[in-house]
Amino acid sequence: MKATGAAPDGAQSTQDAARAVQQMFDDIAPRYDLLNHVLSANIDRVWWHKAAKTFNDVLRRKDAQVLDLCCGTGDMTMALHARRPANAAPITAADFSHQMLMRGERKFRERSAKIVAIEADALSMPFPSSHFDLVVSAFGFRNLADYQAGLDEIARVLRPGGQLGILDFSEPKGALGKLYRFYFKYVLPRVGAALSGNTGAYKYLPSSVERFPEPPQMLARMRQAGFIDASWTPYSFGIAGLYRGTRA
Repeated sequence: MKATGAAPDGAQSTQDAARAVQQMFDDIAPRYDLLNHVLSANIDRVWWHKAAKTFNDVLRRKDAQVLDLCCGTGDMTMALHARRPANAAPITAADFSHQMLMRGERKFRERSAKIVAIEADALSMPFPSSHFDLVVSAFGFRNLADYQAGLDEIARVLRPGGQLGILDFSEPKGALGKLYRFYFKYVLPRVGAALSGNTGAYKYLPSSVERFPEPPQMLARMRQAGFIDASWTPYSFGIAGLYRGTRA
């Protein structure tokens, strides 16, 4: 199988990798939302809402316990929240970047959303076993220092029959793939560095996508962690996609 997890330049261990990723996202947090929308031509908004719609059956249950893991500044959280009944249990939003989470909390308060923000490490979550009915992670799982450990920890906090959704980038094939890789390797890092002032973060992004397991390997990892009905649905010709699974 491909790569154990994220590996920013200079990281010699999973602990080094986790610290580097945490610092990176703290650094780019002030302009993170702007950069996401600019660099994706706003298609990221479509992906969040499409992914959230997939889990309507769970989200419409007012008693369902929902976790947005690696929530960043909370856009995926808000897409999930939009599909919850007015009297539903609050959504839990967790991230280990303090600066990203602060911006997410501000967004939740401004919109009077029933969301509880918690600063937490996805590889060691402060939640009881078999607690959640749905765990979703949008463009965050790829940054974990150990992919298999992340899936195992998600499986731990999901109740049997609970659902998992991982929305993340992929690498399309063919002519589109060549164009995509050129944009990701040469255009995106320059634009991201110019707008954020952080060159390293936007060099890391394309390398993290290259390092991330391809769909067949990712699905195999999910099954290894105890998920059944594992599937991958490509979005926008495979630029991104949604992994789904059910806790056995």
